[in-house]
Amino acid sequence: MKNVIISPSILSADFANLERDIKLVENAGADWLHIDVMDGHFVPNITIGVPVVKSIKKVTNLPLDVHLMIENPEKYIEAFANAGADILTFHYEAVNNVESIVKMIKSAGIKAGMSIKPKTPAKAILQYLDIIDLLLVMTVEPGFGGQKFMDDCAQKIPLIKENAPENLIIQVDGGINAETARICTNYGANSLVAGNYIYKSGDISYAISSLRN
Repeated sequence: MKNVIISPSILSADFANLERDIKLVENAGADWLHIDVMDGHFVPNITIGVPVVKSIKKVTNLPLDVHLMIENPEKYIEAFANAGADILTFHYEAVNNVESIVKMIKSAGIKAGMSIKPKTPAKAILQYLDIIDLLLVMTVEPGFGGQKFMDDCAQKIPLIKENAPENLIIQVDGGINAETARICTNYGANSLVAGNYIYKSGDISYAISSLRN
């Protein structure tokens, strides 16, 4: 198994001390920084937008792994790319033309990711694995942090892995801790998003290393 990319979710950080909490995970060995953008329509929560991503870019050297849980993501691709996103992940369920969205993201000079919600079967997106850089498998219903891991969602990973090019990043987000991380990497995931497990652990360095190992 190659090294697992750990992408802590700032959804679980203290937003009043966001720079501090970003530095905590950066210094603890995080590989990326996962930023959840929610619009209150595609998911029942509202988080942050372009100005916050632009501000985050100024205080970290970590690649920004931006997850758009929004309707009409095509309207915001250029803005998030200009704000400093390194990877932009849209939802399969939020778009009509996957190829068009991927082309727009790559034309902005950044990596293109696509995410699937728990009820979307893996077979629905196998045809797109060759054109994206990252496939994010949600193991909770997107919208809120701290939910319970859904193993039946993680069971999609082997089929994805079997059909994916070798360089595809298979990322998992939702209820990730040391135990569920092992399940996901055994299935074939090579990137993990965790929020509560890292930020509420009391020992961020240990939490990150426990996910990686």
